[in-house]
Amino acid sequence: MRTFFNILCISLANCLPRVRFFNLRRYKLLKLAGVNFAGKSMILSPIFIAPLGRSGNISIGKNTFINMSCRFACPNAKITIGDNVAIGPNVLFETVNHGLIHDDIKGRGTIYKPITVKDKVWIGAGAIILQDVTIGEGAVICAGAVVTKDVDAYCIYGGVPAKKIKTIERDADKKNI
Repeated sequence: MRTFFNILCISLANCLPRVRFFNLRRYKLLKLAGVNFAGKSMILSPIFIAPLGRSGNISIGKNTFINMSCRFACPNAKITIGDNVAIGPNVLFETVNHGLIHDDIKGRGTIYKPITVKDKVWIGAGAIILQDVTIGEGAVICAGAVVTKDVDAYCIYGGVPAKKIKTIERDADKKNI
């Protein structure tokens, strides 16, 4: 019965128009569905959680922004997103993978590993974050990147697979203000 309730809440959240008035209601519906929030965040609909009954495997920090059409595949592993994170549209978080060797009886098997996004991260539109990845604090993931390995803090990563492009000079931001 709880799974049905979670599905209902997520479906209702996805049906709400993308206007400021409904943002708080969407947040509350996702919270009722089991998504763990550390504080208020803004999530634009639709949001896809696979499977729908596993929304409790998602933790989102405070003051985080998740743009529309993001997918969270987290059947048996957690996705943890820190505070002050900005996630562009169509970003995929995939905690599920398969083995390389095919067994005639068991097939390829299924491997579940978590994803962790630290505080102050910016993930560009259409990026794919694969299992067993930690994105360090303040990092930037370029649009369309496929992140297969851990990302260093305060660095820019892009490409397929994502590679380090440069280190972000933290003092440079203060000069531009």
